[in-house]
Amino acid sequence: MRKAGLILLVFICIFLSYLTFTTAEKVFHSDWKLPAAASQKENSFRIVLITQELDTPFWDKVGKGAEQQAQKNGASLEVWGSYGKNQDDFLKKLEIAIQSKVDGIIVQGLDTDRFKELTKVKAAFYGIPIITVGNDVPKAESLRKTYVGSNQHLAGVMIAKLMLSDMGQEGQVILLSDSQKEFYQEERLSGIKEVLQSFPNVETIYSETPEARERVIAKTRDLLNQYPEADGFIAVNANMAGAMIQEIGRRGQVEPYFIYSFDDGSESMTLLNQKKLDGVIEQSPEMMGRKSVDVLMQWLKNETVPLDADGYSSEIRMIRAMEER
Repeated sequence: MRKAGLILLVFICIFLSYLTFTTAEKVFHSDWKLPAAASQKENSFRIVLITQELDTPFWDKVGKGAEQQAQKNGASLEVWGSYGKNQDDFLKKLEIAIQSKVDGIIVQGLDTDRFKELTKVKAAFYGIPIITVGNDVPKAESLRKTYVGSNQHLAGVMIAKLMLSDMGQEGQVILLSDSQKEFYQEERLSGIKEVLQSFPNVETIYSETPEARERVIAKTRDLLNQYPEADGFIAVNANMAGAMIQEIGRRGQVEPYFIYSFDDGSESMTLLNQKKLDGVIEQSPEMMGRKSVDVLMQWLKNETVPLDADGYSSEIRMIRAMEER
């Protein structure tokens, strides 16, 4: 009896071993595949583009270029921003992006203490790279990684030369700027003044005002009263061009004046097409969007470290109202 039980036990062990072997063989020879772990997730960077001027032609093109490049690079891009240059809302969105610990931020530069505190202290604390686009801020004061956009000093040089080629080398020129003294406008002004100071028969009048439309109209009215013989105007802040021209037109004909600005204003290209602006400096907003995502991805992937702190310049060109585009 004991012998029969021992035989039965051996038989059961052999049977169980057989089952284990066949099951293991099926596993090793099956077509089962392990899940493609988190490689895709690890390679998908979350980037946020933040601007002060949503739904304007210039910044819409920046966003379009950024979205195209993000899709090409397999990154996740969100476009945030405020309407009508609401700085409080703009800065709040920047702070939210930092606290959300996104992988990188591309942002329209704003030369204020609050902006520089967020980029220099809070973003640095979380290790989030900041790239300014379109409008820069002083690099030492913000710790931004780089800037992508126009060389604004060169843009100022070009617009002054464009005006002189039309107006001639004598006359009174009014430069109207934003009293907030944005860094990119200071750069434009330095280029304009660099050219005009070389012409002793060109009198340059510099004035500034808050950007609000009614304030621009009032300032233009005062300038026309003080300088009735003015020959030319340059709106250094392109968002002022529409209100400035409105007041000039109310006082008389716009045509005798030589009036210039830049293409980043919401009305710039419409005014140019209507020949109310004699010329503008046209920038490359789509290229800015694409390039800003490209260099940020290079940083995130450790392909280009460090980035060029002086920035990456995009193309600019002069356009007259009569030119075909």
